[in-house]
Amino acid sequence: MAGDRSGAWRAVAFATGLLLLAGCDEAEEGSAQAKAAPPPPEVTVAKPLVQKLTEWDEFTGRFEAVQQVEIRARVAGYLQEIRFQDGQHVEAGQILFIIDPRPYQAAVDRAKAQIDTQKAQLTLAQLDQDRTSKLVTTSAAARATLDDRNAQLAESSASLAGSQAQLRQAELDLGFTEVRAPFAGRISDRRVDVGNLVSDQTLLTTIVQLDPIYLSFDMSESDFLAYQRASAKGDLPSTRDNRTIVHAHLVDEDGWPHEGTMSFVDNVVDQGSGTIRGRATFPNADGLITPGQFGRIRIPGSPEYDAYLIPDSAIVTDQSRKVVLTVGPDNVVTPKIIRPGPNQPGGLRIVRRGLSADDRIVINGLIRARPGAKVTPKDGEIKPEATEPAAG
Repeated sequence: MAGDRSGAWRAVAFATGLLLLAGCDEAEEGSAQAKAAPPPPEVTVAKPLVQKLTEWDEFTGRFEAVQQVEIRARVAGYLQEIRFQDGQHVEAGQILFIIDPRPYQAAVDRAKAQIDTQKAQLTLAQLDQDRTSKLVTTSAAARATLDDRNAQLAESSASLAGSQAQLRQAELDLGFTEVRAPFAGRISDRRVDVGNLVSDQTLLTTIVQLDPIYLSFDMSESDFLAYQRASAKGDLPSTRDNRTIVHAHLVDEDGWPHEGTMSFVDNVVDQGSGTIRGRATFPNADGLITPGQFGRIRIPGSPEYDAYLIPDSAIVTDQSRKVVLTVGPDNVVTPKIIRPGPNQPGGLRIVRRGLSADDRIVINGLIRARPGAKVTPKDGEIKPEATEPAAG
């Protein structure tokens, strides 16, 4: 019996040893696995950049002359003289063309001579009428004779009035032989040379006013409606009252060097394109801008406010939604749906809705960040990217 008990105790001791050894092996294996687990991935986070700014809506348009006139002959005759150089700047009232005035001067002289003759005839008719009136009072002349004198006087008066009208027309035609500039501007080339016979309505040249100058463009119906609502709330001035400040640049210019004002918005939305025509007025004292050129215009789309700016690269597209990844106090990644606005210089974009000033946004390491997973955040900074100067 003693031998059996000692054998049993030895078996129990052996089994216990095996269990202890197994437990040690499991503890060592768990410790090794714990040592081998990698830390959470590292990402760069930063709070949104807050800046005071005004949102701008940009459109492409074409410059137009405030006034553009076709200079045409108003009387017929031989073109006698041209008093401008093709393409030069002319002043208002400057003589541009002279049509041979001699036939029209002769017509004026004839009309004046005819008026002098008719004035003499009118004087004689008046004397006859006065004399006949006195004779009628003494019954020395018949009443019918007085009526004849009155008719002759009236006829002479009417003839004189007609001749005076002819004189005014002749003087007007004589004035039309000098073709003058209706306003100051840039003139085109001559369309008729000296010595040619021109007729009424012959095109001689064209002239455009350069200062100021219009920039016409089309805006969408939704943009126009947004301006209307903002104006009704008092957030923006009306685009129809010449108080909205706008800026423009030409195709080879950087920035927005030209400042003007909105001067016109059309009264209907085009049914075919769904757009409405607008127009701004810009000073052009140096004549740099020429009618017909393309230009880019920007119009304020909001009052000045505190805007949240983030890099375009931090925005992720999820089907039709725009999302940014944020890191909470527990270092867990949380996605947030945002409504982005227009982009800004330096690769930044306005976020109109969905962010707060305290949100920590993943700006670098988006590939390593997974929603709901922990990360190791590293503080960064959001700032505009430096742009390289243009070569040359």
